[in-house]
Amino acid sequence: MNRSHIATAAYRRFAFLEMLAYWQKVVRNKDLQEQFAITRQQAYQDFQDYQRQFPNQLVKLSQGYKFAPEATPYLYHVNLDTYLNWLLTKDFSINTESPSQSGTYALNLPTRQVSAQVIAAFTHAITHKQRVEVGYVSLSHPEWDGRIFHPHTYVKTGLRWHVRGYCEKSQAYRDLVLSRCRGEVEVLDRSDHGIEADSAWQTMIELVIRPDPRLSPEQQAVLSHDYQMQQGQWVIPVRAAMANYLLQDLQINTKVLDGTPEAQQLVLVNRADIKPWLFNG
Repeated sequence: MNRSHIATAAYRRFAFLEMLAYWQKVVRNKDLQEQFAITRQQAYQDFQDYQRQFPNQLVKLSQGYKFAPEATPYLYHVNLDTYLNWLLTKDFSINTESPSQSGTYALNLPTRQVSAQVIAAFTHAITHKQRVEVGYVSLSHPEWDGRIFHPHTYVKTGLRWHVRGYCEKSQAYRDLVLSRCRGEVEVLDRSDHGIEADSAWQTMIELVIRPDPRLSPEQQAVLSHDYQMQQGQWVIPVRAAMANYLLQDLQINTKVLDGTPEAQQLVLVNRADIKPWLFNG
């Protein structure tokens, strides 16, 4: 099938339905209606047209469609960021043209492997406020470890996605790295640990950032301009649960200054105020 023969509007809707079929394991007429503000009849027609263009891709369910076994998307470039960003913003865009010589270049960073079944189960559990049973590994505990987890929010931190929620093993709210979830995720019963009780998530704090004082005034001025600081400092409001990740992304060591100020560049001024929320205290 020559993709260029598909009208741009239909291409977007086809790619969107593939995205949901891939990550959520089901896509419905209603999903297309709500995303593209089209009628039920148009959504129905889109599914019919898609199946004519790409036979044997979809299987009809009692409510919606799913990919047939071994089927893979034709038009949607599988990317977890695309799906999770859509969950956050409901904005779906796809490039239907070949890249042009625009004078710009972006690094393609390596993506972490995340199972579509894991995402489908977590998304269902978050939507319906349920808990899940999931296998998990970490660098400190590389052996398979079963967890009962109450997910409430997907979180992007630096180069990886987490899911935040209540961990029954830890008896506290934690973040699981999605790429470290193993095996099939089983959706269980109703969760009794919701987002409202996650104090670190509900608490907003401020990080006060300044240029490393060991830098020269001229060097500090460069950084102040880079980060649009006011009176030589940058005040960043952030959820307490996310403070560590933001500091890591800014390469700020909250305990020890790097030997070279040009490497450290930025420092946290109000560490004492936010100490209770830091992983390393």
